[in-house]
Amino acid sequence: MKLLIDNALSPAIAARLAEAGHDAIHVREIDMATATDERIFARAAAEQRILVSADTDFGTLLAASETNRPSYILFRRRTGHWPEQQAALLLLSLPGIKADLAEGAMVVFDETRIRVRQLPI
Repeated sequence: MKLLIDNALSPAIAARLAEAGHDAIHVREIDMATATDERIFARAAAEQRILVSADTDFGTLLAASETNRPSYILFRRRTGHWPEQQAALLLLSLPGIKADLAEGAMVVFDETRIRVRQLPI
């Protein structure tokens, strides 16, 4: 899977996903650490990457865009605070949400569940 990890999450998540065989990059790796949400959103869409963040603003951008790309994974505030926990949760969950993400989805990880919503919103 191709993933773009936003600055709201640790670069260690991208590294762990890459170690597991995914094409995962962090915004810092591509000189976008200070980029606007709009630019990050556009980059993810242009490169057909799944955007992974803890920033809820990307949901607003998705709703305004009325498109089904990029797919977006949101870590809610209470979903593990350590990058190792977040990466492990992603690696464990990706096989089950892969088809939804391929079609265009917003996936929300919260403390007790995973919610999937098909795009467009």
